[in-house]
Amino acid sequence: MTKKRVFDIIQIGNKEDIPSRAFDFFISAVIILNILAMLLETFSELSAFHGLFKAVEYVTIIIFCIEYVLRIWTADLLYPRKSRTKSVLKFLISFDGIIDLLTILPFFFLDGMVIFRMLRVVRIFHLFRINSQYDSFNLIKDVLIEKRKQLFSSLFLIVILVLASSLAMYGAEHDAQPEAFENAFSGIWWSVSTLLTVGYGDIYPVTVVGRIIAIFIAFLGVCAVAVPTGIISAGFVEKFSKSENSDRKFHDIREVGEILCDSKSGLIGLKTDDIFLTYGIRVYMIIRGELTIVPNDLVTINENDILIVNSEKLLKKNDKHSGKKKK
Repeated sequence: MTKKRVFDIIQIGNKEDIPSRAFDFFISAVIILNILAMLLETFSELSAFHGLFKAVEYVTIIIFCIEYVLRIWTADLLYPRKSRTKSVLKFLISFDGIIDLLTILPFFFLDGMVIFRMLRVVRIFHLFRINSQYDSFNLIKDVLIEKRKQLFSSLFLIVILVLASSLAMYGAEHDAQPEAFENAFSGIWWSVSTLLTVGYGDIYPVTVVGRIIAIFIAFLGVCAVAVPTGIISAGFVEKFSKSENSDRKFHDIREVGEILCDSKSGLIGLKTDDIFLTYGIRVYMIIRGELTIVPNDLVTINENDILIVNSEKLLKKNDKHSGKKKK
């Protein structure tokens, strides 16, 4: 019983459990204190307080270690369908487990290899664990997942522009300033700083051809940054529009039921996967005239379709008892 209670408390995102909620705020404060101490240690003007910063770091690392041990101890409750050993191993290789380990590992090797000192930066990512269960992070995650193909295409376009502009600038400037444009990598550094920023000024073209190329590349850089920004912005607008225009009756579905897809339902033209992502409703069956369709995620809803559905919460409850995995 004690183990179950500890598990409930240290699990993130249980808003109805006051001790669990308090633990979330406490561990958030500990993470922020740890990061602040790490940042303030780098200021020579605050050398008189370095002892205090070290003490804060020691205390917060001890708390991280205790939390890490508790999460290993309760791993079998996190993965109840696995054996004790397998549940612990799954936690250790999970995102949370790796972040927890990398958070405390550098502390014990600060005087060792440089790579361990650099891993201190990973502590910042510990904050993702606190926010991962809340709507703000989930909204960003959903938008990135939904727009992943468009984002990948835009990033691929940026890579092509970087390579093309670096080679073009190298060809135009290498003879004039071989020390600045020594090889293609020098051109890549210049093209990235120009495409994605206003440039650093350490490398710049001096020939007429190079400056003409730089003008076009600067304009292309504005477009390159605007494309993924526009995709993400459109994704947020689309998410908010779906949320505002969604019919409230969808949120009241907690059991298996039927939905008639008429012109007022707002479901016509959507795919079953879109319905699940937007409303949290899993479509189990579609009755279309005399046909009964068992849908996959890409089936499009037509007018007058009758959907046999279940809500996401009940689906999770059923999966917990049946052990079935959602696809």
